Amino acid sequence: MNTVNEIQTEESPVLFHQLSEHDYEQIVFCQDKSTGLKAIIAIHNTTLGPGLGGTRMYNYKNEQDAITDVLRLSRGMTYKAAISGINLGGAKAVIIGDPNKIKNEAFMRRFGRFIENLSGKYITAEDIGTTTRDMEYIKMETDHVTGLPEIVGGGGDPSPVTAYGVYLGMKACAKEVFGSDSLSGKKVVVEGIGKVGSSLVARLAKEGAKVMIADVNEDALIAVAKEHNCQVIQLTEIFNQDMDIYAPCALGASLNTENISKMGCSIIAGAANNQLANEKEHGQMLLEKGILYAPDFLINAGGLINVYTELIGYKREIALAHAEKIYDVTTEIIAKSKKEQIPTYLAANKMAEGRIASIGKIHLNY
Repeated sequence: MNTVNEIQTEESPVLFHQLSEHDYEQIVFCQDKSTGLKAIIAIHNTTLGPGLGGTRMYNYKNEQDAITDVLRLSRGMTYKAAISGINLGGAKAVIIGDPNKIKNEAFMRRFGRFIENLSGKYITAEDIGTTTRDMEYIKMETDHVTGLPEIVGGGGDPSPVTAYGVYLGMKACAKEVFGSDSLSGKKVVVEGIGKVGSSLVARLAKEGAKVMIADVNEDALIAVAKEHNCQVIQLTEIFNQDMDIYAPCALGASLNTENISKMGCSIIAGAANNQLANEKEHGQMLLEKGILYAPDFLINAGGLINVYTELIGYKREIALAHAEKIYDVTTEIIAKSKKEQIPTYLAANKMAEGRIASIGKIHLNY
């Protein structure tokens, strides 16, 4: 296992530039020839506590894409924890490879040993491409893991809590834009109907929203559409739809120049991480276009809240109660954005950074 300062390659200056741009603390490269494991752990900031963030397994096109992803995700976890009032820092891990082909017990346990070597500075959990079962394997090698199955005392699937927070953030935005937080009759496009997206669809349908769904998984589309009476649309047609709210719940960076220029919605509120392809450029573009953007790391924090609750003694009702605060914080961010005439992402960043700076002035024991 090597930290970045131990790696000497021609690309090192570029990598150090990426780290210094947003003040990352550490990046760790992990490889094990016997299992085929190739993983990267990024620790962004541990001012508020140890860095917690899930392990994502994805078949990245190249190693640079994996590095870029893990850095963006770990920074997002720092802000997510800070704005949610949680005593955790931000970190994330990615494993390079197809989870359906190379992942097994030995593979995940080897990764668990790398986490153990960090002595508690990083706590992992499940993410895209990993499961609660994988967390059980990691648990065999380290205690620095959460997101375990309910049967072994964990919180189980965090998706319902994540979806609940997104739903509440969306309602807070609706209150600002439409004068009421009711979503009944509102036309909502949900892109991505995995665990979180499908749970969000269920809540929207129950409230009477007119839900349109899009995903690469045709079978899932058919099942969710049938269960909740949704309209299926093509991914290529999302931004041509007549909609009030766009809910990106798949991969990030869907809010780019091309897509924003096509948008006719009033609100963007979804579960995907890193939705703004470029924070400064596209956050400002949404502000100028009059589209209210709910910062992703704020309203999708339910999953983090759920696994954090597991660390202190899990009860689902406690996790849901904490997630309910997302409505009020979203309202506060909207007010700050209006008062200071700045994009909502920047208002949220300032709030998170303010808490980190304040707590950073005192010594925390963890």
